Amino acid sequence: MLTAKEIRESFKNFFISKGHQIVPSAPMVVKDDPTLMFTNAGMNQFKDIILGNVPIKYPRIADSQKCLRVSGKHNDLEEVGHDTYHHTMFEMLGNWSFGDYFKKEAINWAWEYLVDVLKLNPKQLYATVFEGSPSENLERDNEAAGYWEQYLPKTIYWMETNTIIFGKWAIQALAAPVRKYISISVRNRNAPPFRAFRLSMQAIRR
Repeated sequence: MLTAKEIRESFKNFFISKGHQIVPSAPMVVKDDPTLMFTNAGMNQFKDIILGNVPIKYPRIADSQKCLRVSGKHNDLEEVGHDTYHHTMFEMLGNWSFGDYFKKEAINWAWEYLVDVLKLNPKQLYATVFEGSPSENLERDNEAAGYWEQYLPKTIYWMETNTIIFGKWAIQALAAPVRKYISISVRNRNAPPFRAFRLSMQAIRR
């Protein structure tokens, strides 16, 4: 079994090969942002880019972000020990596209990294896709499902909502120049407690 360090380095090296700039983890104690006490997600340090407050320096970025979830909307304290993927402190591996590639490349690279690089058993993987929201006039994401079905024809799960969209500042981002947003989460269906692997990939198209 690979160590955390080996997985972290393999992830960074993989996305360097795809033209990504590696950036350091942001501090867990957030500064200059009254809306957050702790960094609770990999996207926090890119907030101003998503909102259009600062220019895009690198269109492709990858990182390993240290996160802490012990308060507010993302309070995982009460969930720890009940499933395989809730922790109060963890590292989130993420690759980011700002106005560059989108769903097709993100999904293809997710599969390539998980199956070809990490050698995970594809029969134990499943993917989730946004099922749409009629009340908000949001369509089902058939495009992403179509890309996933080339790898996982029988293990596509339609999710009722994408909770990231409903974060306070993410709503502002979607109302700003951001046109499309995709968040990919691929999990091992049969992982024992505390051995789950989650890959997070973000692509934002303005």
